Amino acid sequence: MFSQQDQEQIQAQGATLDLINEQIQHFVDGFPFLKAIKAATIGDGIVRVPDEQILAYLQQYDELSGDYTLMKFVPASGAATRMFKSLFAALDGKSDKATDEFFARLTDFAFYDDLKAVMAEKGEDITTADRQTTLRYLLTADGLDYGSLPKGLLKFHNYADGPRTPVEEHLIEGAAYANANGLVRLHFTVSPEHHSRFEQLIIEAKPDYEAWLGVAFDVTFSEQKKATDTISVNLDNTPFRNNDGSLLFRPAGHGALIENLNDIDSEIVFIKNIDNVVPDELKETTITYKKVLAALLINTQKQIFRLLELLESDEVSDGYMAEADEFLRTTLYTLPPVGYENFSRDEKIAYLRQKLDRPVRACGMVQNVGEPGGGPFWAQNPDGSVSLQVVESAQFDMDDAEQKAIFETATHFNPVDLICALKDRHGKQYNLPDFRDPQTGFITQKSKDGKDLKAQELPGLWNGAMANWSTLFVEVPLITFNPVKTVNDLLRKEHQPATE
Repeated sequence: MFSQQDQEQIQAQGATLDLINEQIQHFVDGFPFLKAIKAATIGDGIVRVPDEQILAYLQQYDELSGDYTLMKFVPASGAATRMFKSLFAALDGKSDKATDEFFARLTDFAFYDDLKAVMAEKGEDITTADRQTTLRYLLTADGLDYGSLPKGLLKFHNYADGPRTPVEEHLIEGAAYANANGLVRLHFTVSPEHHSRFEQLIIEAKPDYEAWLGVAFDVTFSEQKKATDTISVNLDNTPFRNNDGSLLFRPAGHGALIENLNDIDSEIVFIKNIDNVVPDELKETTITYKKVLAALLINTQKQIFRLLELLESDEVSDGYMAEADEFLRTTLYTLPPVGYENFSRDEKIAYLRQKLDRPVRACGMVQNVGEPGGGPFWAQNPDGSVSLQVVESAQFDMDDAEQKAIFETATHFNPVDLICALKDRHGKQYNLPDFRDPQTGFITQKSKDGKDLKAQELPGLWNGAMANWSTLFVEVPLITFNPVKTVNDLLRKEHQPATE
């Protein structure tokens, strides 16, 4: 199937022939649907923190945070093209209600002054120009080129001292909860073509924010690794070839970022999407619950470490085993496989150790209001155990009435609000790809040069890529979730300056 030239291309890609053959087999076999047992709900998989306990958790985190290495990890590589879908259609003369709203409130956007200035430089008056002219200067390289830039570099919010990008909002957030003794470390995953622009933004912005917030920022960047790209195939599952005969590799979705996360040397890592930021007056709730989640994570990890120490002692008592089993069932909501009671003593100890000795994550869950996103479920694992998983709709067999009904009973969804503990009790970093479920990938249909093809995405970063982590689901307020999926989302009151 693969020529010598193909094999050289695969090697240059950083992949192996075995890996590519495995990917092609996934196209042939498809990925199995995940078997959900039930939706996770409050008190049955999702923790609701009583209001009277919030202050105690805040104080605990503030006291402990200086004892840990902290990092804020922000996936920021995606282009904002989909954000401007309606406006691109309007550029082609196909306006809709969203376009009408965009122009009715054009002056309310934080990028308005930049757009006005770039148009004036070209001899155009934004107040009298037609829609297509204005959109050309907003979306294309003739002006601001917003249609090609990643969201992190766009002006999102207006302030008295000037507009801010999402990158700057993440700096401010990071200073509030990823602050270890005055050092705030942030890591952005970026696309190669925009890497230098992100770096330039940080160079320009960092001194002012450090002076204002009284912290030192350590900001690093990485790009999605070429070796994580997956091969594309024709509809008959033979390798798809470019016009020059070479194999086509495509980026494999956000699941590829598990490799970037694996390179982070930090005990506690906060993960949040680039577009889920709010102006300063709304940040307090987000900061509060980030600290609450982190305190819960740290408490849970301490209990795990204590139990592992007991299970690794010379004499493991029945009491130690019972305590570890109870903790797995009632705190980590992890149930053993059928027949566990018939395991030998050594098999039970090995099971308990394996389920405890792995990375830990605390995932914020907001009430489901119809937004797309993975939901919290109890799901069966390949080893027969049951644990909490973030599950995307594509992982459900919607032709199975029982599974469809379980999917529809979900009360919450994951807004990509995660805090992760990446090191074991000896301070050694876990190798995160070892904890991925490779059977949770996705196959999608695409096209290139007018030809249909099938593409493959790796297990998603917060679902399949973390399938074998210990998991806490914690309810967080809906106000902590304010994504910007379309440009008009910036017109929501949550993204507009507060009115007196």
